[in-house]
Amino acid sequence: MPDKTYLREQLSIPVSGDTSETEAFQSQTLRPVLKLQNEIYHMLFQDYAVSKISDFNSLTTEKKLSFIDQSLRKDHALRNIFIGMTVGMLTAEEMKTYIPDKNIFNKRIITMIIERLKSQMEK
Repeated sequence: MPDKTYLREQLSIPVSGDTSETEAFQSQTLRPVLKLQNEIYHMLFQDYAVSKISDFNSLTTEKKLSFIDQSLRKDHALRNIFIGMTVGMLTAEEMKTYIPDKNIFNKRIITMIIERLKSQMEK
């Protein structure tokens, strides 16, 4: 199988010499994966939201944003699905960076997904 990285768009996020390894991994690896998977994250969350609140689409933007935040922070099964969708797009080499600090990266992944979903709800 070809390297998964060819699927990802290369983002022009500057990484300077004083950038930590964690921040560099987030910018160079996680952000491109999140961008690649964005449509799928959105579809999955939309299905989840409607299954929990049948009139989700008629909620105010403020209530939708709150629901996104609460769902991804409190529903561990949902969190694990989103994390799995992200980690599944990493290469074996990238996993060597991810595994030792997976708790930190998982928090960052969820935070970035929350922000992505919220920004799409505001449109």
